Amino acid sequence: MTVALSRRASDVRVIGLISLAHGSSHFFHLILPPMFPWLKAEFGFNYAELGLLMTIFFVVSCIVQASSGFLVDRIGARPVLFVGVGLLSLAALTYSQSNGYAMLVLGAVIAGCGNGVFHPVDYTLINHKVSPPNLPYAYSVHGVTGYLGWAAAPALMVGMTTLFDWRIAFLTAATLEVLILLILWLSRERLIDDVQARRDESQASHAASNPGAAPLSTFGFLKLPAVWLCWIFFFFSMAATTGLQSFAPTALFEIYEISVSSGNYYLTLLSMGGAGGMLLGGYLATRLKVPERIITMCFTVNILMGLLLATGLVPKEIIVLTFVVIGLGLGIAAPSRDLMVRSATPSGSSGRVYGIVYSGIDLGAALSPLIFGIFLDGGFPKLLFVGVALIQLMIILTGFKVSTFTAAKSS
Repeated sequence: MTVALSRRASDVRVIGLISLAHGSSHFFHLILPPMFPWLKAEFGFNYAELGLLMTIFFVVSCIVQASSGFLVDRIGARPVLFVGVGLLSLAALTYSQSNGYAMLVLGAVIAGCGNGVFHPVDYTLINHKVSPPNLPYAYSVHGVTGYLGWAAAPALMVGMTTLFDWRIAFLTAATLEVLILLILWLSRERLIDDVQARRDESQASHAASNPGAAPLSTFGFLKLPAVWLCWIFFFFSMAATTGLQSFAPTALFEIYEISVSSGNYYLTLLSMGGAGGMLLGGYLATRLKVPERIITMCFTVNILMGLLLATGLVPKEIIVLTFVVIGLGLGIAAPSRDLMVRSATPSGSSGRVYGIVYSGIDLGAALSPLIFGIFLDGGFPKLLFVGVALIQLMIILTGFKVSTFTAAKSS
């Protein structure tokens, strides 16, 4: 009993540290967009130029995420984590000192480099430092902090800008990230992962599955169909979420004549619903152990919500509930999604696999606003909700395809 309690306490500390870092990365997703009105007034940029900054951020993050996993598997997760957190702080400092568009672009590039390391680092540490029975809870808490980071960024940045100015707001973000880096550094002993042990595990697993075959190469995992199916799964997942985050307030205004400020409030409720859903999703994933079915149920409900919103017939009083339900669905499905990816990951290759798979998130986030923006510019706001529903249907189909590969792998 004492050993079990000690193990659980160790798991809690590791999960807390990793989740703190993950929340800070999501916080940095949204420190720039709330500042657009002030940057526009300060420098005279148009919204297309400001929006391009976010595209640069996510494209750079996509490239770094795909490559940083190899670095994690070579030198370990901890040093890569420290560099990522440091780069986010440097990015906020660069934003605060910007005197024109070039420095904002530089800040976006630095932020993208920092953001790109988190998923390979986080999931490598979770999968190797947390005991298997607690993994669903680890994925759940990890995801909750991401939603909380999204929720906190606009409130802090706008609040500090209102009290002081936009430069102080960015300096505050930089200071917070330095404090997080200090906390991680003081607890660095808990973030050590045995790189050689992971390599040995990878080769042993490969040898057991392929008797007499040559040793697994560095890029051998790229031949696995399940890896690319997971990439597609995450691409669609983030494309749907980013589409809603970017344009739901505008679409609601054009379809239902709901003010944009109220639409942004609905997005906050969506994020809070997602955070609550993560906690419930961790429990369900532990008890049910059927990730593809949980994913299917959640996204089926979300598809129905999206199609209802697209009709233009939903009473305004009910619309707020549809966003809470959508958030709950996204949150409940997330721990099952992470378990599904873990099942498809070759032993000892988590850094590389998660780096490639999660790069789909960044590419989905970069492309989705461009596509849905065309729909809204063309005067078709209902296509936002129809498009998101269709994307979520593709998520369900892809999830079942992944599950067939993982079932074959385990048999």
